[in-house]
Amino acid sequence: MSKLSGIEIFVQVAETRSFSETAKQLGVSSSAIGKSIARLETRLSVQLFYRSTRSITLTHEGSQYLERCRRILDEVQNAELELMESHRAPQGQLKIILPFVDVIVLPLISGFMQRYPEIQLDIDMTDRMVDIIEEGFDAVIRTGTPVDSRLKSRYLGGYQRAIVAAPAYIAQRGMPQQPLDLLQHACLLHKYPSTGRIEQWTGSIDASELPAAMVCNTNRVIIDATLKGLGIACLPEYQVRAYLRDGLLLPVFADQPAAENGYWALWPVSKHVTPKLRAFIDYLVEYFAQNPLNR
Repeated sequence: MSKLSGIEIFVQVAETRSFSETAKQLGVSSSAIGKSIARLETRLSVQLFYRSTRSITLTHEGSQYLERCRRILDEVQNAELELMESHRAPQGQLKIILPFVDVIVLPLISGFMQRYPEIQLDIDMTDRMVDIIEEGFDAVIRTGTPVDSRLKSRYLGGYQRAIVAAPAYIAQRGMPQQPLDLLQHACLLHKYPSTGRIEQWTGSIDASELPAAMVCNTNRVIIDATLKGLGIACLPEYQVRAYLRDGLLLPVFADQPAAENGYWALWPVSKHVTPKLRAFIDYLVEYFAQNPLNR
């Protein structure tokens, strides 16, 4: 019996806690299961199960070995799935989360759907904090450096940010001349949905010290409030580029660019990278490379 077969039997016994039940599931005798476990314990020189007439339970060493064996079997299963699916066109439903950024999302979605017509997108457009794994999503696009060890990540691209205000606000409150002047102004702050942390404006002042007229986790609301002269905001330059060009917003500290940020694709470490998920991630990388946000 191969080592892999012995591992499969061990995992099944650990899950059923019964030699006879495992034997029934595999269509072999209970003695064959017992001999397989005994051979495995002899080879490893360790006891994997405590046995009694009524039940079997894992030893401490058995529990540690079980975790490794499950990972090994998952890798084997993933390898087989990749081979079986490699000759197929990407297809099936893909459940994803995208940010509220029309200039990015609209062409991204249409371009992907045109290239992969057999993939059905289930899109949740939100900036709220989402547990990707618990809520069953395949992938998400987020800003900020990834911090969740349960997720794999791929950097997509960076963008410059700009501190801006409406002409009406500047006429009423005056133009700040240096970052410390912001402490005397109404600031419209963005917080990361994933952490609740306030997004940094400049390197010379902590954003959490700024007087907050509003804190919001989506830039759509902040842009609207800024255009209405309700405060100063630090926003992605590509989102306010047209407003700056048309004079609806004015740059603050134009000679001192705000801190840069970037977009990341995130997906669960435990999730098998299917052709549809791989196609989506690769498309994101290609899309952001061909459509840089800094221009």
